[in-house]
Amino acid sequence: MRTTLIGCILFFAGCAPSATPPSEEAQVASITVTLARQFQRAAAAWNRGDLDAFMDDYLADSTTTFVGSGGLLHGVDAIRSRYAPLFGHGASRDSLRFEQFEVRVLGNGLVLVTARYILYRGPETTASGPFTLIMRQGPDGWKIIHDHSSSD
Repeated sequence: MRTTLIGCILFFAGCAPSATPPSEEAQVASITVTLARQFQRAAAAWNRGDLDAFMDDYLADSTTTFVGSGGLLHGVDAIRSRYAPLFGHGASRDSLRFEQFEVRVLGNGLVLVTARYILYRGPETTASGPFTLIMRQGPDGWKIIHDHSSSD
């Protein structure tokens, strides 16, 4: 009787409709929409002078890295220290937006993001450059684990 019951369960489990995994194109499109919204929030945090909200996109870990004109930084605390002077009382900080946003899936829960940051004051661009991020999806959403930013 027990064998028959197990056989029936296995038979009906095999008959259940299987969920078709999303195509890679659909997966990239979904992640791109999610990350584009996240980057709009990051730019808004920058523009209102909210360092904590801006830094929230970085994984709060000592292994998170940033590469820029000043070299390699290890850890989110070092990255925060790099940005902090721009957010200090009375600091001059131009407005930020992102353009040319592209996402490529590297593996399960890992993506490569390439884009361009634009710092501007009124109609004038004051600085811009390409950047590349490696982001990991976790319980708190997509977090930056590596940031390589350049300026033109």
